[in-house]
Amino acid sequence: MAFTRFDPEATDTARIGLGLAAVGRPGYINLGRDRDLPTDRAPEALRERSHRLLDAAHAHGVRYLDAARSYGRAEEFLAGWLAARPDAAPGVVVGSKWGYTYTAGWRTDAEVHEVKDHGPATFDRQYAETRALLGDHLDLYQIHSVTPESPALTDPAVLDRLAGLAAAGVTVGLSTSGPGQAEAIRAALEVEVDGRPLFATVQSTFNVLETSAGPALAAAHAAGRTVIVKEAMANGRLAGEAAPAAVRRIAEAAGTGPDAVALAAVLRQPWAGVVLSGAATVDQLTGNLAATGIALDEAAADALAGLAEPPAAYWRHRSSLPWQ
Repeated sequence: MAFTRFDPEATDTARIGLGLAAVGRPGYINLGRDRDLPTDRAPEALRERSHRLLDAAHAHGVRYLDAARSYGRAEEFLAGWLAARPDAAPGVVVGSKWGYTYTAGWRTDAEVHEVKDHGPATFDRQYAETRALLGDHLDLYQIHSVTPESPALTDPAVLDRLAGLAAAGVTVGLSTSGPGQAEAIRAALEVEVDGRPLFATVQSTFNVLETSAGPALAAAHAAGRTVIVKEAMANGRLAGEAAPAAVRRIAEAAGTGPDAVALAAVLRQPWAGVVLSGAATVDQLTGNLAATGIALDEAAADALAGLAEPPAAYWRHRSSLPWQ
């Protein structure tokens, strides 16, 4: 199933995807991770955790599943679940990403957890690794964390490889990060190979604290691209007790958790196609999915809009979060 044939309007929960960054490796930068995951974070324990989440997500109608080469063993865990669930596999859309190499060696205290390289040699190596695990289940392959300085949008060797991938039936996209997301998105919209737009999807960080990519994402949607939103809960800053008071007040009135309010604020954007949950537990996933039942009124939307931070400050804060 090609990503562009996936209809995110099919069900409410189909607009929420499941990202596996939090459970594919022992260390990540989400707040509260010490409470979310067991002390035993051996690969088998996280494999079991991933499969429970995937089972629950599928049962609730979630149909987009998101991994990456740098998410530890996330692709491997996802591949195992797909093999064990042949009834579920035909109905899901699988996306992964290349461009970061996981280097932590399954440690939470590693000095460096991942190394970024957008060159053609990295694409060749990582695409082969992804295919070896996911095979024909791979629907969408994205460049991981493109910034305005990334050579991936101008390197003829990379663009040629991506165009070949698209010609073979795999949807090609990119994810963005950093305070220059809007610039990277707009640059990607201009990339063509043989007169055709190359990128069919864009996956970006957008939440009530970091809204700077909004106009560029609206432009991407208007240009026919599918928009996928990541980090809608700002790496845990918009969940539980860490959430700002305004978010907690709206959540209390709605009878949900702050996480659901944060996701509802993104789902409210007319350009948002799929919004990712990064849940690490089934309870978190269930709480996230409650977002589909929240209708934010204008007063609530205005209160949330007032929480936006300057992008440089937001990304500085994000870079200071510890790997847990």
